[in-house]
Amino acid sequence: MRITNSMITSTMLLNLNRNLNKLDKWNKQMATGKKFAMPSDDPIGVSKSLELRSVVSEIQQYKKNAKDAKSWLEITESAVQEVGDILQRARELAVSADGVETPEDKQKIQVEIEQLKKQLIKIANTTYAGKNIFSGYKTDKPLLGSDGEYLIDSKDSELIKYQIGVHEEINVNTLGHKLFGITTESGVPYTTLDNLDTNEAVSGTHYAQLIKVFDDFSDALKNNDEGRIQKTLSRIDIYLENVLSIRGEIGAKMNRMEMTLSRLDKDELNFTELLSKNEDADMAEVIMNMKMDESVYRASLSIGAKVIQPTLVDFIR
Repeated sequence: MRITNSMITSTMLLNLNRNLNKLDKWNKQMATGKKFAMPSDDPIGVSKSLELRSVVSEIQQYKKNAKDAKSWLEITESAVQEVGDILQRARELAVSADGVETPEDKQKIQVEIEQLKKQLIKIANTTYAGKNIFSGYKTDKPLLGSDGEYLIDSKDSELIKYQIGVHEEINVNTLGHKLFGITTESGVPYTTLDNLDTNEAVSGTHYAQLIKVFDDFSDALKNNDEGRIQKTLSRIDIYLENVLSIRGEIGAKMNRMEMTLSRLDKDELNFTELLSKNEDADMAEVIMNMKMDESVYRASLSIGAKVIQPTLVDFIR
């Protein structure tokens, strides 16, 4: 087969373009720091990167949810602890009132009890990020009115849940009637603390039983009723036990959030490293390859200039 000058030139240009494409590839990797810029560069690598990015994005969202859930639980735990502190103070006052003889001293205790009751109502309407934490789904509405009446309808099924993993959720809210109880206006318990599993609505005509306990205590002090003061003491003890139970439940959830966040931090780090290994270019290797291909390209230019036959113009020079 006859080798023409045109064939030699075409082959040389083909090799030059191939070497030039390699240089362009390394230049792009130097500029972007990535192994590929388009799907056509590495279809399998791009597909794997998309999957890894999706996983990292999900983990970051789970972390955000877990942090939000933990903050909600911390606010709730703080509020429940304050309820416990108020109950403990009320218990101390009930014990001291039992030995107080003068009406003036009982009146002083009554004034403090009224202030403690107001603080309880304030705690019942605690908010987190503008949401009432004890109001079930109706987070835009406060739980109790100024007299301790329920301002919302609430059900046991109104649990606010956060997704903190694949098929993993946690409910963060403590329903108000679990903490404060429910009673009718006349003081008859709507349900007991030991049997609060009801999906019947808690309407605004019902009151927080704990607030009624403080009302009864205040009234007993006002009327110097020793029997009712003693009864108040036992009722406060029941609520103190309930507070401890609720705090224990919240504490367990907070511990779970700590472990979940720790696990998610590790998962994010691991998958981010996998993503980096898959798509980030090794700059030392890129520079070395670029220098090698640059030398090959220059050599190709030099050899090509010698291989191509001289033309008539070259002889005229």
